[in-house]
Amino acid sequence: MQFGLNISTSARSDSDPVGAAQHAEALGFDFVSASDHLHGGSPTFETWTMLAWIAACTSRIHVATRVLAVPYRSPAVLAKMAESFDRLSGGRLILGLGGGAMDDEFRAFGLPTPSARDKIDGLEEAIRIIRGMWSEQQFSLAGRLHRTECAQIEPKAGRRIPIWLGTFGDRALAVTGRLADGWIPSLGYAPPEQVVVMRDKLLAAARAAGRDPSEITSAYNVALRIDDRETPPEPNMVSGSANAVADQLIGFVRLGFTALNFILVGDDTHEQAERLARDVIPTVRAAAQ
Repeated sequence: MQFGLNISTSARSDSDPVGAAQHAEALGFDFVSASDHLHGGSPTFETWTMLAWIAACTSRIHVATRVLAVPYRSPAVLAKMAESFDRLSGGRLILGLGGGAMDDEFRAFGLPTPSARDKIDGLEEAIRIIRGMWSEQQFSLAGRLHRTECAQIEPKAGRRIPIWLGTFGDRALAVTGRLADGWIPSLGYAPPEQVVVMRDKLLAAARAAGRDPSEITSAYNVALRIDDRETPPEPNMVSGSANAVADQLIGFVRLGFTALNFILVGDDTHEQAERLARDVIPTVRAAAQ
């Protein structure tokens, strides 16, 4: 089992993403992650820049993009960026990718707004370009949406940098099963009764492609709050006492998830992270063994 912790991209004067990541590392979390949204009225950091700074200020914890919207960045340029990030961080990058969910961001930044089909086709082409440039001396791909011609980057990736996809629809799940190293759906978009069906489709696509489904990490992205008060359960999140939260998370493990990423809810995220590491994760980890 792997356990990750969301790092807010907030750039308010009281935010400290590096400190939050260092705290997560000290608590024993396996990775930190951050979402990728460029547009909005609230002050935020650009995700890649923030995570690179976090990687430079930590030593063990892995760093995940959750997930980069492929249409924001050229896949060939991203291949070079990711190799550099992984090498400089000592092999700690998890490259999370997605098709891009918010069309208003494309319009705001003057980018073409892809159709749903183009988002998935572009995601598949991007993975093929990135993997090809990491491994082949020269790589060319004449895709419908992305292309490279005799692209060369040095050095090549020193390891198989994991690519995790945040996908939900049938075509996107098929791409994940064929090509990805991991899948990271969110509880808010894929509740347990739906996520089981999605995962079955993904694993079927992996088998059809001749892959071992067990090689694909299934990571659930979960909003969470530990609260000992008697309060009704909230939709789209895990909440309750430490024991109640642990029971819910163990249920996700039994669905086949081998990684859990937590978005802590509330103003006391420092204390929430400590309670999660001390009172919840050991119970979940023991149940997963």
